[in-house]
Amino acid sequence: MTEMRYELAIERIENIKGENTVSEKYRDYFRTLADFALLVDKLKEKIENGEYYKFSIEELECWNTHLYDDVLGEHYKTSYANPAFATEKFGIEYGRLLSFLYTELRGVIPYAFEKKTEYLDILFELFIEVYNQFEEENEPEYEHVRQTIYWYASDYCDVFLADRIKEQIDPEDNFAADLIMNSDFNDVRYLYYYGEYVSENEKRTAMHLNELPLETIQKMADVYTEGYRIGFVNTGKNLSKKETVNIRYTLGFERVIRIAIENFRKMGLKPTIYRAGVSVLTKRQHLKIGYYGGIANKQYEYDHKDDQALILDRQFMERKLEVMRTTYEQYKDLARRHAGPACMETFGEEPFTPVSKSEAVKLNDKQKEISLEYDSKSSQIVNSYIPGDERSFTIVAYPVPEIGDQYEEIFDEIIKINTLDAKVYEKVQQTIIDALDQGTSVHILGNNGNHTDLRVQLYKLKDPKKETIFENCVADVNIPVGEVFTSPVLEGTNGVLHVSQVYLNELLYKDLEVTFSNGMVADYSCKNFEHELENKEYFLDNVLYRHPTLPLGEFAIGTNTIAYVAAKKYNIADKMPILIAEKMGPHFAVGDTCYSWAEDIKVYNSNGKEIVARDNSVSIQRKEDVSAAYFHCHTDITIPYEELKSITVECADGKEIEIIRDGIFVLPGTEILNEPLKNSNK
Repeated sequence: MTEMRYELAIERIENIKGENTVSEKYRDYFRTLADFALLVDKLKEKIENGEYYKFSIEELECWNTHLYDDVLGEHYKTSYANPAFATEKFGIEYGRLLSFLYTELRGVIPYAFEKKTEYLDILFELFIEVYNQFEEENEPEYEHVRQTIYWYASDYCDVFLADRIKEQIDPEDNFAADLIMNSDFNDVRYLYYYGEYVSENEKRTAMHLNELPLETIQKMADVYTEGYRIGFVNTGKNLSKKETVNIRYTLGFERVIRIAIENFRKMGLKPTIYRAGVSVLTKRQHLKIGYYGGIANKQYEYDHKDDQALILDRQFMERKLEVMRTTYEQYKDLARRHAGPACMETFGEEPFTPVSKSEAVKLNDKQKEISLEYDSKSSQIVNSYIPGDERSFTIVAYPVPEIGDQYEEIFDEIIKINTLDAKVYEKVQQTIIDALDQGTSVHILGNNGNHTDLRVQLYKLKDPKKETIFENCVADVNIPVGEVFTSPVLEGTNGVLHVSQVYLNELLYKDLEVTFSNGMVADYSCKNFEHELENKEYFLDNVLYRHPTLPLGEFAIGTNTIAYVAAKKYNIADKMPILIAEKMGPHFAVGDTCYSWAEDIKVYNSNGKEIVARDNSVSIQRKEDVSAAYFHCHTDITIPYEELKSITVECADGKEIEIIRDGIFVLPGTEILNEPLKNSNK
């Protein structure tokens, strides 16, 4: 039945190319989309008959470019995917709506590779339905067309969203896993079999990994999977009860991921590997959650991050939540046996500063409230079926070739950083924790143009012999080593956090300044845009995630001076991922604590002391109202060592213990951390 409907849809779309039944104003738009749909249909045929897999690398590159050409480089300026261009052609209402439709239909590319004919048919029928409306009237009522799109999203929630949930927990949905386990990695044509955009980064990464000895690849995989296993051990969670692990990675790293899959199988875990969302029903803003290839155009992704504003209302929210509950209930046994994500991230791309376009769709105040409510309720649903106190995660990151001419050398350096001796750091970090445990607060002061002046209040220990405030973090869930971190006491945490430049969630912030009052964000600004309102909106959208305020969920001191020196040596500090950057100085996370959804699980350092600072006055509200306790975000902001005047522990008796002075560790027992810094200055 699906195939028949699909064929009828294609037949109708073929006719569109030669018709003049819509007004001239919209004719090119519909013909462009028709051409794209027919291109994907042609691709689908070649995939299904096997012809696609016989193409040369040059032919595959040509196909890949053709599929993504309209959003690449200068072409995006005159693409209907660009809301600025679309609104110029059609006005603000129809420009936004038709740009959204164009973008939603672009999601059919991976569906063709996954042979999801039903998905293709749904989207092609949506296109035809909208086209028919423009045939019937010279310019149909805007609301009539918007409702068509609204009901597409609502009606097919139980297809796209339900399948998305199943992909996360069911190892039998194995499109990517099959490619990883069965491909010949010496033949990089396999990269083009995913249906993702393939840039030089993905190709050169795969080729570089092919050049590395097996022992190095094994080491990379072992660090990744062992970190995951240790995460369960350190938190006292039973990994033997679990059967699946979600693997997230970027294309090019398959040689490592294949060994990682085998490592996980030895732990009793099968992989679930799902693609980053491409539909308004499955993606979260511009963020890539799942596996993905190159990002053809980051501005394009940013322009469409709030497309749900065209359809989001309370009814739609309840529809999505209903589908979530029904699907998780249907697959509750699979969900209960899911262990959580293992993420292999990349960094090194040219830094991206988005343009905030007035033509792009944005959520109104009511929709922001609904979105926050959805985030809260959906997280509660997930947690009821995949309990936070039973799951864990791990994250590791490696550079891509775009990082610069010294890519191979940098890559080797990052391997060393990701495999540093945890025991050395554990001992030094314990010395820092012993000092911190004596304090009532920590005072952080900036230097060299940094005007940070922040006092962080610390948890009061009841039994210092058995309890500790800070976790001694080496290399388990967050690779590499090392840091010590805590959940600050919000009351009494006051002051200004400033950093001259920082990347948060792949977005640049210049002269970022955040003011805290009793541990809550009270004010914020940056210097990205000419107008202050734009700067505040930027922070509100991408750090606060539209919450009016957020608590300081974490205070940490990073100890990885080796990573810091490497960043300076290769001039890549601006390209380091937060995963490594947070280990290169003190950092402060706004949002949930590091223990969210698992605060009641007792956690211990290797010396046997229980880490008791797991809650704050916001997260503790989970006992009465879980929706008031969590914000479903956690964004780390790091101050580099060279911008630090001091980090000082303040004790109840007036004593002060300096940990860092003028960017150097001065606490006795931490001198080894300065060795890389000394060597870098020679």
